[in-house]
Amino acid sequence: MNDTWVTLVGNAATPVDFREAATGATARFRMAVTPRRWDREKQAWADGHTSFYTVWAWRTLAANLAGSVSVGEPLVVHGRLKVREEQREGTWRTSVDVEAVAVGHDLTRGTAAFRRVLRADPSLTAPQGRREPGRTGRQEPATALAPVS
Repeated sequence: MNDTWVTLVGNAATPVDFREAATGATARFRMAVTPRRWDREKQAWADGHTSFYTVWAWRTLAANLAGSVSVGEPLVVHGRLKVREEQREGTWRTSVDVEAVAVGHDLTRGTAAFRRVLRADPSLTAPQGRREPGRTGRQEPATALAPVS
């Protein structure tokens, strides 16, 4: 097959939308990618036009995304590029998706602590309304994941 593989470096623009289905877990979120260029005239860095991509993940990657990624965090995403065009209300719209095979935090902009897991804590991937009482948002990795011995 002739897939187009891409690597995106940017920020999570939306919360991860995790869903458990009969066919397996899926997750998606929007990613913002803004190039920075050196402006010779102004002698300063300038932001370019921001592009948004919908990142899709399945199975274990989907569950791990749900427990690891929050809005605004710097990420690196590697996967297959998919461009779709559709007509809605008389206008053509283009959507750019990435089917992720790997997602990680961008360590040029911060640190991360990796923890290998056997399986995710069920409360980690529960929808917001069904999390344990008193818990909101992302859980700390030490309580959310079961380490491998």
